[in-house]
Amino acid sequence: MSAPISKKEFIKMLANRMETNEKEASQWLEGTIDTFYNVFHQGRGVTLTGFGGFYLQPKRDSCSFKFNPSQKLRKLLGWSSSHKG
Repeated sequence: MSAPISKKEFIKMLANRMETNEKEASQWLEGTIDTFYNVFHQGRGVTLTGFGGFYLQPKRDSCSFKFNPSQKLRKLLGWSSSHKG
């Protein structure tokens, strides 16, 4: 597997995909990250259809962060053969 990209590189890719500038793409990404934090702070999870679900699993004295990838992402990673999309 290749090395991960940096946040700066991700923002460049996002700006290109959104056909906008890096400042606006950065604001969208920061807003998304802040919203994730707020949802998790409420003890809730987030499901992004076509990507996967992020959730907290309560433990006795803490909690675990979990990610459940969508079938499409599982297929991309070679984890599943049931996705037809």
